[in-house]
Amino acid sequence: MPWRVPLDPAPWWAWALFVVPFVAVPALNSWLWMGARDFLAVGLFTIIGASVVRVAGGVVLYRVEITATALKARTSLLVRSLAWQDVDDIEIVDDSVVLTSGKDENEINGIAKGQTLNSAAVMQAARAAADNQPVRRSRPRPGIGVVFVLAYLVLAVGAFLLRWHLL
Repeated sequence: MPWRVPLDPAPWWAWALFVVPFVAVPALNSWLWMGARDFLAVGLFTIIGASVVRVAGGVVLYRVEITATALKARTSLLVRSLAWQDVDDIEIVDDSVVLTSGKDENEINGIAKGQTLNSAAVMQAARAAADNQPVRRSRPRPGIGVVFVLAYLVLAVGAFLLRWHLL
């Protein structure tokens, strides 16, 4: 059953925004002079860069799969799963499909033009078929982007420490 929702290709700026902090922040951190203010600046640059990486890594959907038990969505940072039994409603809003689960709304956007109605119909059919199956819930698990974020943190702080021979 796994069925992939047809998605538009990710925009060029998504990966650029995800990668730029990996170069810019270590360069800025290695350029700073040694001093108490610089430790604050290193921390600030690192936090700002990590925030940019987190937002850029969580906004764009790279793969959405519909299975018999759940909907699985992959961003560059996480792979999230939503059990069909937890979905209260499926509706089409503009060019996206919104799955309501209690107070939460999960929006599947970036669906290829003209495929929104078909994708919503497949989701509705999978949800209806899952009514009599046992619930299989799973927590978000890390994607490949988590390795990049850890590398980013090592590069950002390591560049400063190496520049001033603290490491």
